[in-house]
Amino acid sequence: MTETQRTLAVLGGTGHEGSGIAYRAALAGWKVTIGSRDAAKAAAKAEELNALAGSRNITGAGLLEAARAAGTVVLAVPYAAQVSTAEQVRPALEDKVLIDVTVPLKPPKVSLVQLPPEGSCTKALQEKLGSAVRVVSAFQNVSAHALMDRSKPVECDVLVCADDPEAKATTIALVQQMGLIAIDAGPLANSVVAEALTSVLIHLNKTYKVPASGIRITGLK
Repeated sequence: MTETQRTLAVLGGTGHEGSGIAYRAALAGWKVTIGSRDAAKAAAKAEELNALAGSRNITGAGLLEAARAAGTVVLAVPYAAQVSTAEQVRPALEDKVLIDVTVPLKPPKVSLVQLPPEGSCTKALQEKLGSAVRVVSAFQNVSAHALMDRSKPVECDVLVCADDPEAKATTIALVQQMGLIAIDAGPLANSVVAEALTSVLIHLNKTYKVPASGIRITGLK
């Protein structure tokens, strides 16, 4: 993987999940740009994460500037902002890998599975953006709490779904470099499983009073 490929933009990186992904990627040596509608807020979050990571690998910028600066882009915004954010940065996504972390959560009932009519919201995004943007689904089931705690391994596998083999391989490599286990979960349509599982995990967290329940895929080795 070249240095160009090891540049990552995390759109929505000031939020909990986006911050966790940015933090772990920076620890793995990636140059990370946090993208936000508020560039100053992104810069402040970058400084906060740099202090935690003990590095200078993270910077902050506006959404479009962040997407333009990176070889790989992560979309980690709330479901209500998924399509509008992707369309805003669409000119910067040509021929890039877009890792979509979106889960179709509909407050206040976030522990209830509420999938859109299309099924997978990530597959629907791929169809909207077209084949020039290589969309991958990943990270939906890994809690921000687990990502931010580097004192112990993350006890949750990452299901990776994509229709483009190269884009999937790029994402799997990123997940592994972050110290997590990546599982090839098939085509993008299969993302519906990971998207639905998130509400189940939120329910488990509340029911069993834990901060970060996760999933493990057994029997592969």
